[in-house]
Amino acid sequence: MFMGTSYNSIDEKNRMIVPSKLRAGLGTRCILTKGLDRCLYIYTTDDWEKQMEKIAQLPESDPKVRAFIRHFCANAAECEFDRQGRIIIPQELKAYAGIEKELVTMGAMSKIEVWSRDVWDAPDNDSKMENEDFAKALAEYNF
Repeated sequence: MFMGTSYNSIDEKNRMIVPSKLRAGLGTRCILTKGLDRCLYIYTTDDWEKQMEKIAQLPESDPKVRAFIRHFCANAAECEFDRQGRIIIPQELKAYAGIEKELVTMGAMSKIEVWSRDVWDAPDNDSKMENEDFAKALAEYNF
C-alpha cells in the first residue's frame, strides 16, 4: 500500500525520481498511465495486471467502456528505474497532466499519483476535499 506525499520535479530529459519510500514497493519496473483527475498513475506490474483483469470484465459494447480503455491503456508505458531511481515521463503523459517542472507525488493505496504542482495547487482543483466535504462523502458510503 502506498501512502505519503513528496514534492519533486522532472529534469530536462523528462525524468522524475520516484521517491524512495514509494519506489520501494514497486520493484524494478512499473506501469505509468493517465489517471482520472488530470494526474498520472504509477502501478506495480502486479496491480496493473489486476486492473487489466477488471477492465476485461467490462462490456466493450458500451462506448464509455471503450473510451475508458483508450484513456487508460493507450498511453500506458512500462518503465524501468535507472540507477538514480528515475523513470521517463513520455511527452503525451506529461502534456495530459500539465507537467512543466514541479511535481507532487503521493501514495494512493494501490497506486501512486503524480501531479503537476501547478494543477494540484490550483484553486479549482476538484480532486482535493475540505473536511466537511470528506465527512459528507464518507457518510454516503456509511463510513
